Amino acid sequence: MRLPRGLPSSGVALLAGLAQAASIAAPWNGQPLWWLQLLSLAVLAGLLAGCGEREAAWRSSTWADARPRPAWRRCAWLGWVFATAWLTGTFWWLFISMHTYGGLAAPLAVLAVLALAGALALYYAAVGAVFVRIVQGKPLAGRAWPALVFAALWTLAELARGRWLTGFPWGAGGYAHTEGLLAGYAPWIGVYGIGALAAWVAAELGMALACRAPTGWGRRAALGLVLALPAVLGMADLRFSEPAGRLGVALLQGNIPQNEKFQRGTGVIEALRWYGQQLQTAQASLVVAPETAIPLLPRQLPDGYWAALTARFQTGNQGALVGVPLGSLAEGYTNSVLGLTPGRAQPYGYDKHHLVPFGEFIPWGFRWFTEMMDIPLGDFNRGSVGQPSLDWRGQRLAPNICYEDLFGEELGARFADPARAPTAMVNLSNIAWFGDTVAIDQHLQISRMRALEFERPMLRATNTGATVIIDHRGVVTHALPRHTRGVLLGEFEGRNGLTPYARWVATLGLWPLWALALALVAAGAWSRRRHSR
Repeated sequence: MRLPRGLPSSGVALLAGLAQAASIAAPWNGQPLWWLQLLSLAVLAGLLAGCGEREAAWRSSTWADARPRPAWRRCAWLGWVFATAWLTGTFWWLFISMHTYGGLAAPLAVLAVLALAGALALYYAAVGAVFVRIVQGKPLAGRAWPALVFAALWTLAELARGRWLTGFPWGAGGYAHTEGLLAGYAPWIGVYGIGALAAWVAAELGMALACRAPTGWGRRAALGLVLALPAVLGMADLRFSEPAGRLGVALLQGNIPQNEKFQRGTGVIEALRWYGQQLQTAQASLVVAPETAIPLLPRQLPDGYWAALTARFQTGNQGALVGVPLGSLAEGYTNSVLGLTPGRAQPYGYDKHHLVPFGEFIPWGFRWFTEMMDIPLGDFNRGSVGQPSLDWRGQRLAPNICYEDLFGEELGARFADPARAPTAMVNLSNIAWFGDTVAIDQHLQISRMRALEFERPMLRATNTGATVIIDHRGVVTHALPRHTRGVLLGEFEGRNGLTPYARWVATLGLWPLWALALALVAAGAWSRRRHSR
């Protein structure tokens, strides 16, 4: 991409990365900005295309008088700068958990956030380096394969970030498309598939601008078809599921301050009092209390507390899902959800599978880091993937805890048996660790995407927000004000039937996307080699 003289390409990449972060959930209103996601990624693609054509000079003041670096190094740098800015701008709120609540010195907390973002950005540095090695020295104008190669490499980076080293795909570009032109693809190809389409569209736009050459008519038609197809076919109204009855629900939001939540003299007493009272008096068919709403092990509770709570739901026509830690020192501990319904000899149980690094398990070699913070940390046991749902009043309710709804392929394992597939998903969270920040809005967009992918309602009961009911179309139908104490009363409609995405991800996971992206990269490399002979 040709830049105005004096404007460093690294500065443009940094600004584009920050725009990518804002597109997931705008800082001013929390809404996704699909067009900004495309535009910001188009800027990066244009910069990389300029490297590929050897037409974009390295104009940063730091390097202005230096010998130009090889193109692949310049593109790796641009990809890294873009991704570091994007990821830092996405999860900067980790600073709050480490500094405000963890007591880590502010400079160290800043460095920790930057280090995490910079490490994850290496995936996207690899995108820039490999892309330019494939396209370098070849004219890009009029060629279709460079944009496909960029989209494939970008998708591989997103998949790797979401999978390797336990995975942390928070802020993936596809989450900017819970609304807009590409949202209709969610039940077909999921968030990573949407991200791949968005990367292809952005690359075509960015490379056309970088090369100052119009996109060919055939590719213009293809781009228009991709963007217009959901609207033309009414994909937003096309349904793969059918109603499975309605159920009234009460979602509890205790708003227990995070700095008091695990303090026995303050937050613990208040949580036991308020949640206990709401669970005893609620009239809805289903009552949901958030992650660790009961912040003590059952055996640590005051005498008679747990017995009274379980007795409350042993008869009648009401049930409850309650977040509570379980286990013992000998057996290990789990972050769990217990389901209390009449007619059960033992409560239903769900144990969190995807644990949070540094919060629920300490990665090897990092205990020194966690010991610098005053946070109740521990090494929890993992639950299995695809745990059964809670059957209650005609619904099959599938709990997930905290950021587990970020991993749609793991939730998809519950859809392997269509007859036992969930009719609704229930997220129990506590992200008070991150204050009143855009983290709440980002998590809401993640839950909305899961609702779109599986055509299932998502109920969210949280400590501080967003406590909402999301229908099977990804629309928020009921919501509580954030950082307030209250009970959200509403009704949701469960759904039966499987989307195409649910069918293939339950069987194959994300391997089809891995295979397709790798095949496109291999085809691009082969095409370059063939034309270089």
